[in-house]
Amino acid sequence: MCGICGDYHFDGTKPDLNVLNSMLQKLERRGPDNKGVFHEGSIALGHRRLSIIDLSERSNQPIVDNELQLALVFNGTIYNYSELRRELIAKGYRFFSEGDSEVILKAYAHWGEQCVERLHGMFAFAIVDLRDYSLFAARDRLGIKPLYYSLDDNRFVFASNMQALLAAGHINTEIDAVGLHHQLTLHAVIPAPETIFEGVKKLAPGTTIKIDANGGMKYHRYWHLKAIRDPAKSNWTEADWTEAIHDSLMSAVKKRITVADVPVGVLLSGGLDSSLLVALLAEAGVHDLRTFSIGFNDIGDEQGSEFEFSDQVVERYNTRHHKYMIPNHAVLDRLPEAISFMSEPMVGQDAVAFYLLSEKVSQEVKVVQSGQGADEVFAGYFWYPQMDEAAQHKEASELDHFAPYYFDRHHDEFLQAVTRRFHGKDHTSEMINNLLTAPYADDFLDKVLRMDTTTLIVDDPVKRVDNMTMAWGLEARVPFLDHQLVELAAQMPSHYKIGRHGGKHVLKTIARGKIPDAVIDRPKGYFPMPALKYVRGEFLDMMSDVLTSQRCRERGIFEQNYIQRLLKNPESEENMTRLKGSKLWHMALLEMWLQTHI
Repeated sequence: MCGICGDYHFDGTKPDLNVLNSMLQKLERRGPDNKGVFHEGSIALGHRRLSIIDLSERSNQPIVDNELQLALVFNGTIYNYSELRRELIAKGYRFFSEGDSEVILKAYAHWGEQCVERLHGMFAFAIVDLRDYSLFAARDRLGIKPLYYSLDDNRFVFASNMQALLAAGHINTEIDAVGLHHQLTLHAVIPAPETIFEGVKKLAPGTTIKIDANGGMKYHRYWHLKAIRDPAKSNWTEADWTEAIHDSLMSAVKKRITVADVPVGVLLSGGLDSSLLVALLAEAGVHDLRTFSIGFNDIGDEQGSEFEFSDQVVERYNTRHHKYMIPNHAVLDRLPEAISFMSEPMVGQDAVAFYLLSEKVSQEVKVVQSGQGADEVFAGYFWYPQMDEAAQHKEASELDHFAPYYFDRHHDEFLQAVTRRFHGKDHTSEMINNLLTAPYADDFLDKVLRMDTTTLIVDDPVKRVDNMTMAWGLEARVPFLDHQLVELAAQMPSHYKIGRHGGKHVLKTIARGKIPDAVIDRPKGYFPMPALKYVRGEFLDMMSDVLTSQRCRERGIFEQNYIQRLLKNPESEENMTRLKGSKLWHMALLEMWLQTHI
């Protein structure tokens, strides 16, 4: 896990190394162990390293192979690198390091752009061919590792986070109308390639880009998730599916514990997903497992922790547990700090919790496993059954089945919320409709889960966890988003996911007997954040100050009449979203992020 950046010129000029160093400063927390720079001709590459595999200096980056005339910067982990390394050695390639980074470089030399299809893991990387100064960049199938870029007639600049990209200078930071529509409609999810800025894009998951020395560009989508039934599995029973999912998940968990030369822990929330990871690691024979939990002060009857559940898992498996209690005042005090490490504005209230937890965990380990993805892959959220029931009314469109249970605002309210220069068509409905009606999904829930897994989750919980953990040089691995597990789950009939008790039926079946029933049967929980749940007191004052500030008025995104309406009664039902979020918080967070970063 690292931070990468690059500056690639098409106009005959050479990149300014002072610019590259400014970018690297913004990536330092992602990779505190080493800094490296490579520059030749029209290209400069930068790297900040978090040492996890092959801790020696031989795996420092950028990696340059003079024999093959290739240079690489890479962020992520390739779980099958040992197998690929052996295969490439058999084909005559010589290695000078023991890590996974060099394997990517040699794989590209041998298989070309198709090398990504052989990589099992999470990754974002760029390779420069020094013979013709072409650049090839790729992102993993599920978008676990980020890659931001800006392109104009003169150059292509890229980085692992928005902060580093902005540090490159000459980036168009005008608010993008499409990105803004998604930001305020999809609870801050702006799917790739868009961002909140007109001049910044994201490489989409499962996609590669090839650029030549003249700026010519070619995109390729190398992976598509198909949510259709496999005829070969048509006679599978529930027991067959349960066994197959168990085995695939176990394989994913094992890969993410063994491929590391440093200890690996688990972020244990007290919910089903992270508790099941602990159980499977114990089942795999892992000893001396390290687990980490965080909690906050209660407010009234509102519990600020899930310790009563995580403690039961710790007791059963005798993990080496670390439990952290954070006072509620620290949440608001350190909120600006957490926002400064957000690559994009993120309204999920658990972002600051992950930030504060990662600070503590990074003092103990460099790598953790986390439960992100289980809800999207196995239908764990409360709105899935609601949508599924609505879909029984065949006369309505699939968008009509989805939007009323998910969108934060309908389009008419969006037009009330923003100033006239951002008025336009309903960009979000158009995008969601295209995703839902794409081919290769059997039923409505298949379509929703495929869209969530491949698109919406990428720019919400997955991005949030990557940002907040990497802010402290901590690598988070997400076994529920192993692409082989995701592909298998997408083939499984929907009723084995939703079941009779509100989702994740197959995971609950696997967990039964492994973790306490109290953890399995509890209602779906969300990271308890009492200080940010209630839109009142200091929290409300902070949001009022930022949304009525001179800078906010001059920026001219929001209609002040709409803001005043929210401020008068911020906790009323009409001022909460369909997913029980605060509309006021969504707007305040965006403005706070903009004031922090531009």
